[in-house]
Amino acid sequence: MSKNDSLALDTAEFLLQIKAIKLDVNNPFTWSSGIKSPIYCDNRKILSYPKVRTFVRQEFAKMINDEFGSIDLIAGVATGAIAHGVLVAQDLGLPFVYVRSAKKEHGLTNQIEGVVESGQSVVVVEDLVSTGQSSLAAVHALRDAGCNVKGMVAIFTYGLDAAKANFKKEKCTLRTLTNYDQLVKQALERDYIKESDLQSLISWRENPENWGK
Repeated sequence: MSKNDSLALDTAEFLLQIKAIKLDVNNPFTWSSGIKSPIYCDNRKILSYPKVRTFVRQEFAKMINDEFGSIDLIAGVATGAIAHGVLVAQDLGLPFVYVRSAKKEHGLTNQIEGVVESGQSVVVVEDLVSTGQSSLAAVHALRDAGCNVKGMVAIFTYGLDAAKANFKKEKCTLRTLTNYDQLVKQALERDYIKESDLQSLISWRENPENWGK
């Protein structure tokens, strides 16, 4: 087993243990986009578990050092990745900012909160990637501010084709601690799901818009 596969399975196990991720093919969840999904992910729960929180922080820090080298700034995507970004920035001894999905409609109308300077090299921290649109909005804002976005790290990705296409289009490298395929594999291995659920879970990732219809 590769180092990346081992990390993905370990992360998936933690997320399943603390119920940050729920899988249910019979009673699907509804996303804000209206898509029916057999999976629900709430990585904010990680913050309530010091052991898991520390694991995520340390693995993010290693990933950033290994994949992106020297950088000047960590940027967290609001709101779910703010806390994780702060922890990673603290671990690496780097400044931190967070990025809203859009500019505020009052006050200074900032989209980026914190001190950012043109020319800084940045890695973006995200908790969850679905289609990638909201995650990449942060990348756009940082680039507009003159930053060199070296890439993004996230705890989990659904691995949707739309996300792969969006990140490729924006020429933004994405690295994650775990992903949908490894999560399903671990869930089956640890009896969180049944063998009979497997095909439905696979078909959802391949075509989420029409799943179950």
